[in-house]
Amino acid sequence: MKTVKVNIVTPDGPVYDSEVQMIIAKTAAGEIGVLAGHIPMVAPLEVGAIRLKKEGNVQDIVAVSGGFIEVRPEQVTILAQSAEISSAIDVARAKEAVKRAEERLNASKADDIDFKRAELSLKRAMNRINVYEGNI
Repeated sequence: MKTVKVNIVTPDGPVYDSEVQMIIAKTAAGEIGVLAGHIPMVAPLEVGAIRLKKEGNVQDIVAVSGGFIEVRPEQVTILAQSAEISSAIDVARAKEAVKRAEERLNASKADDIDFKRAELSLKRAMNRINVYEGNI
């Protein structure tokens, strides 16, 4: 099966660079699968997991917190606000972030801005935990 080059980049630098057979990503319009030779497109990403398949199996999973996916026939570039490969996730830190976000959600329902920030923080932390545990 043909492969496509994948680069995942954050403001802190590159996170992933490899050849894969398929990329599965959660976009604002829904989940997409990308194979080599896909038509060019750009789509905004949701907080979620990027699944990267090699030899017919998911080999790598990357937790992303938004950004964009740019697809070209021979290369896919993912520009993410933050991204972590599942094996590099500090799950204890993510669980602490969940705890803090839940406390803020319970305490600040009056302040809409803080509520939305806490809600997004909770979503990102839960995504990291789910990617780490393989619950995607």
